[in-house]
Amino acid sequence: QVQLVESGGGLVQPGGSLRLACAASRNIVTINAIGWYRQTPGKQRELVAAITSIGTTNYADSVKGRFTISRDIAQNTVYLHMNSLKPADTAVYYCKAEYCFSGDPYDSWGQGTQVTVSS
Repeated sequence: QVQLVESGGGLVQPGGSLRLACAASRNIVTINAIGWYRQTPGKQRELVAAITSIGTTNYADSVKGRFTISRDIAQNTVYLHMNSLKPADTAVYYCKAEYCFSGDPYDSWGQGTQVTVSS
């Protein structure tokens, strides 16, 4: 099992920046992929950005050029650097780990962190 703990959310003005952190309970290079998702009331959770065990990244079109996903392998932590934030980025942000255990695929989610973009 993999446990994830998110941090770094908060209130920021439009145009501002935040960095979210997702700390994993095991070596992140053994996790197939870690992704950041977000959810607003009444909507489905959507993928924002993801990074694979070999460092390949992908982004939702709505955040390309503004958000960057990165990792610190020594700290078993994945970051989401968010720049030029817009009110539409307001959501609860979750990280998810996709991994295998005893040959079976599993997903683990963190508890979420609120990001509010407002003046």
